[in-house]
Amino acid sequence: MAGCVARRALTVGGRWWSRSLTGARGPRPLCAAGGAGALTPAATTTTRRHLSSRNRPEGKVLETVGVFEVPKQNGKYETGQLFLHSVFGYRGVVLFPWQARLYDRDVASAAPEKAENPAGHGSKEVKGKTHTYYQVLIDARDCPHISQRSQTEAVTFLANHDDSRALYAIPGLDYVSHEDILPYSSTDQVPIQHELFERFLLYDQTKAPPFVARETLRAWQEKNHPWLELSDVHRETTENIRVTVIPFYMGMREAQNSHVYWWRYCIRLENLDSDVVQLRERHWRIFSLSGTLETVRGRGVVGREPVLSKEQPAFQYSSHVSLQASSGHMWGTFRFERPDGSHFDVRIPPFSLESNKDEKTPPSGLHW
Repeated sequence: MAGCVARRALTVGGRWWSRSLTGARGPRPLCAAGGAGALTPAATTTTRRHLSSRNRPEGKVLETVGVFEVPKQNGKYETGQLFLHSVFGYRGVVLFPWQARLYDRDVASAAPEKAENPAGHGSKEVKGKTHTYYQVLIDARDCPHISQRSQTEAVTFLANHDDSRALYAIPGLDYVSHEDILPYSSTDQVPIQHELFERFLLYDQTKAPPFVARETLRAWQEKNHPWLELSDVHRETTENIRVTVIPFYMGMREAQNSHVYWWRYCIRLENLDSDVVQLRERHWRIFSLSGTLETVRGRGVVGREPVLSKEQPAFQYSSHVSLQASSGHMWGTFRFERPDGSHFDVRIPPFSLESNKDEKTPPSGLHW
């Protein structure tokens, strides 16, 4: 479509899209390549004169899907806010916010290192600060394009059948930090393709944004609050590789006359440099309140050895851990390889595994 070009093209999550937010004046249309969902803000007439065939995917027709809005520096985005993920490039919609405690070791005070603590790892004194994250739905059209860079499920439950040890996940959900939100608006009454979009949100043209929470969304959030809530976020950077960890308590199971507690943890690896590196190994240490200390080594993560480059700077995945105690700690390192064959270790910030011991109600699925 004419005018759907931009000053700087980026490849994000294996997809082509462009953005030009600096110095923007007024709203700019967002365009999608071939309707696949790769968003681009339209350029000015001056920029249009410099259009080159290099600036868009071969054979793709750009279709307008919305208009960029100015990102919020302060405050929160409301339920129903449409957005583009600034790192992974997918379209999404905000369901509701969470206030998390962010423990950022990159900005920790210059205090001396502590001695080894009983959990077996040294740590800086880090104070948590409040930070906003959002529970969001991902557009199903974009999931195939980001699947090699980010898992498209971010909520996992223990199955709520007493005789089952199974886990089940809800696809197309994610937790997104406030600074990763690039807001946009659309005149489409169903701008996000996800089976839960119309079940959770109602179009109301008198509102801004024009999508409001249905009672089903409020009920789902209230029922599953202990299992959905994001409480602590841990972050640390080593040699320009930033590791962010978000743990979630999943519940407890009784097995062989003992209690087994389960957690899920989501990890994002981000290359802040232009040098290409590849994740080769992981080394975990898992301490349980019962007094056990487990060491886990292995190749890659979730069966992959992702490459982090300037074009594909981030990788996000999730995994699970169980303990025979109601709390514990995890920490460790990722080993990366440079193009010249040399290796370096990146610290995984230590994080606590805490249970909601007072919560007796099992997580509820999507059947009301």
